[in-house]
Amino acid sequence: MATRLLALACIRNESNNRDLSPRPHYPSMPKYPKGVAIQENIEDSEVKVLFSVVGMTCSACAGSVEKAIKRLPGIHDAAVDVLNNRAQVLFYPNFVNEETIREAIEDVGFEATLIKDEVNERSLQTCRLRIKGMTCTSCSTTVESALQGIQGVKKARVALATEEAEIYYDQKIVSHNQLMEAVEDTGFEAILISTGEDKGKIQLKVEGVRTDHSMRMIESSLQALPGVQDVAIDPTVNKISLSYTPHETGPRTFIQVIESTGSGRFKAMIFPEGGRRDSPRQEVIKNYYKSFLWSLVFTIPVFLTSMVFMYIPGLKQGLDVKVINMLTIGELLRWILSTPVQFIIGWRFYTGSYKALRHGSANMDVLIALGTNTAYFYSVYSVLSAATSKEFMGTDFFETSSMLISFILLGKYLEVLAKGKTSEAIAKLMDLAPETATLLTLDRDGNVISEQEIDSRLIQKNDVIKIVPGAKVACDGFVLWGQSHVNESMITGEARPVAKRKGDTVIGGTLNENGVLHVQATRVGSESALSLIVRLVESAQMAKAPVQKFADRISKYFVPLVIILAVCTWLAWFLAGKFNGYPKSWIPSSMDSFQLALQFGISVMVIACPCALGLATPTAVMVGTGVGASQGVLIKGGQALESAHKVNCIVFDKTGTLTIGKPVVVRTRLLKNMVLREFYDIIAATEVNSEHPLAKAVVEYAKKFREDGENHVWPEARDFVSIAGHGVKANVQNKEIVVGNKSLMLECGISVPADAEELLVETEEMAQTGILVSIDGEVVGLIAISDPLKPAARDVISILKSMNVRSIMVTGDNWGTANAIAKEVGIETVIAEAKPEQKAEKVKELQATGLTVAMVGDGINDSPALVAADVGMAIGAGTDIAIEAADIVLMKSNLEDVITAIDLSRKTFSRIRMNYFWALGYNLLGIPIAAGVLFPSTKFRLPPWVAGAAMAASSVSVVCWSLLLKYYKRPKKLETLQISGIMVE
Repeated sequence: MATRLLALACIRNESNNRDLSPRPHYPSMPKYPKGVAIQENIEDSEVKVLFSVVGMTCSACAGSVEKAIKRLPGIHDAAVDVLNNRAQVLFYPNFVNEETIREAIEDVGFEATLIKDEVNERSLQTCRLRIKGMTCTSCSTTVESALQGIQGVKKARVALATEEAEIYYDQKIVSHNQLMEAVEDTGFEAILISTGEDKGKIQLKVEGVRTDHSMRMIESSLQALPGVQDVAIDPTVNKISLSYTPHETGPRTFIQVIESTGSGRFKAMIFPEGGRRDSPRQEVIKNYYKSFLWSLVFTIPVFLTSMVFMYIPGLKQGLDVKVINMLTIGELLRWILSTPVQFIIGWRFYTGSYKALRHGSANMDVLIALGTNTAYFYSVYSVLSAATSKEFMGTDFFETSSMLISFILLGKYLEVLAKGKTSEAIAKLMDLAPETATLLTLDRDGNVISEQEIDSRLIQKNDVIKIVPGAKVACDGFVLWGQSHVNESMITGEARPVAKRKGDTVIGGTLNENGVLHVQATRVGSESALSLIVRLVESAQMAKAPVQKFADRISKYFVPLVIILAVCTWLAWFLAGKFNGYPKSWIPSSMDSFQLALQFGISVMVIACPCALGLATPTAVMVGTGVGASQGVLIKGGQALESAHKVNCIVFDKTGTLTIGKPVVVRTRLLKNMVLREFYDIIAATEVNSEHPLAKAVVEYAKKFREDGENHVWPEARDFVSIAGHGVKANVQNKEIVVGNKSLMLECGISVPADAEELLVETEEMAQTGILVSIDGEVVGLIAISDPLKPAARDVISILKSMNVRSIMVTGDNWGTANAIAKEVGIETVIAEAKPEQKAEKVKELQATGLTVAMVGDGINDSPALVAADVGMAIGAGTDIAIEAADIVLMKSNLEDVITAIDLSRKTFSRIRMNYFWALGYNLLGIPIAAGVLFPSTKFRLPPWVAGAAMAASSVSVVCWSLLLKYYKRPKKLETLQISGIMVE
């Protein structure tokens, strides 16, 4: 509490603060009582446990368990999943323990057991590493195998395209430092990106520090703060790196403490950004560029002396002057100039080869090192022989080794440049956050007294931020004051601005359009929606598509096979020349048969390209998932992309998916004489205990008959029972109430009169849901509820048909309403009155017929089907459980994005197929040409340096082909649909 007050006092006393007029007042503005401080101080010790709860049959059971848990002291949150018979509880162990929670569940009549395996997952951590030095699939496979072999590592994924590794490990068994050591043992450099721990990180620069004592004093002051996990100091640049718990402290507190420690002598600020996500890649690009330029300095003279000056009279004679015996000035110059290229500029290929061979694998560096060394050391042999003999007439290949290295460096430079563009989607997302924010200072009554511009990274939880028209929203939060329209297209892809007023939530990175808003921060830093989306896209780009296994299998044997082919090529040509297998006229005047064979062998070795195969899939997946994110379609990895492109059957949920998801009561028909208010009082008392959307619609409608404001107190309902897919029963005012469908009435032995039957048929024909109400065994009324169709539903089903995708609707609603809705949208196959587990069973039945099935849903009851389907698509506005279960999240909640997801996946896999076609075709055609199959008939041969240039070009072309996905556009039918939709509105 003292820390917070210190920060608030600091803000109030800033000299650049100024009064505002008028001063908005927030009656509901949260204050900072002692209780809040205690809550925040213990939040870092929050514990998550999972219980198996036996005996739950409906949402009412889940509700009673949840209420029992939440009544206990020290409970932060509780969620009960009736479908899987589980309860997840977040609590503070200082106040309550697992046994007390278990007893509370059993007190309400259910059997509870702590699931210890899930509890142990609390120690499961995610670590992300940047790995420098990988050049091909063989490298990434070596690193992945090394990480997978460590005890405590559950799963490891290494992505060549992003040069990153994602490791899921048990922190009780292994640490992230040991993971980094394992990577470095394989010969690659590992840099820690994140450990996935739930804590914030920030780097501060401190000015005014002149002694080590001052820095130690600052370190001690920071370590003493509650919530500070770790403090690391770099005295060379006066940098302090802090890890902390965001709920308990924040960067402004650190700055205040530092500046207070030095009595005004020290000045603290956010450390100047050099650590952007793309900075390591920029460093690699710069290194390749410098290496290439330096190689040109030496290679161009080598090229000129060997291939140009030899044809210029005067220069040729000068270069042919003998130095020692048969050694000429030209040969000596080429030797001197090519040596730095081979051993200094090309040293990276030696280190890469050594690392690979040390672990029993071979990569592209091995091929390059073998090829260039063969050319270089044969040339050295030729030069030394000429220097020691008066008769030796030989030819050197110094230009081959130096030009080969130069072209490969150029290719690698262009490749990393292109690879950097594949992850632009993430960079654009990260750039959405504004650099500065306007912080408001409030008095105890919630009045605004001053404002101050701060770095947006200094925002802390519960801060109040002012958002002016045209400014970006600085953090996630809710509106305290003001109204405006906010453009959320950069996050959700929704083109139309969304109206915001008091109580509405806003997302960081979105654009405020036409009004001033005061927003209270709820999620900052790594907890924000923007950060979550970035992490989801990053994780998706790490995940390998199954088709990638094809390249991984080939990479194991590719390099050894190429070396064998190169040796066989050299041997075949050498033996053919030695035993007069071809005419002497075939041999160029400057060579002998051995040298000709050597050139063919080197060409085979350097033209083969494993990199193109390794990059074919990941680069396309990276661009595809990035494009999807920009369109409001979050695709969770290559597996989802690959499955989505095969989809030929989509199962739609009805409520909230095909329909808007906000049912309303449109008609009431009473079959007995009674007051409508009393009728709805009884129904609302029963339905208020249910979580079903239809129940909520009835309760909301019932409120219209009350005059006691927002605090509606309904009569007490006893013996409440919810029957999934049918309705509810309860005892209200000593009357037995049954509210539900016709099946429920018949199950309860209640006869449905003919006039009620007619009303039901009439209601269902109008695509409305009819709910029967029974009091004491007699049907007394019918409520008609309508859930309007989404505007584009019919057109989406029509477009899917044109894409040869079959549409099916599965719903828990009655058959009459389901058939009416299906007829309206054009769906032919309908399954109605289906329970959650029956939806999953239907998906499995369709899969058994050979169909690739996608499920589109939004609710908890859809999650089993979402998991069972080949591709689960969750509506973004749906429940967290549905979104977690899905493979693809449709952020805009628009049905049109189902088509976008399928079309984008098809386009992406079309690129992947083309990439593989090119990569394989290049090697299958290039290797025989390099081996000289065309030489006997056309006298065409591929010099090694040209083969090296072709190898480099193949990798670049694969990446560029993937980059063309950046220009993806949705199907024209969807664009036409969107325009017509806007015109209708």
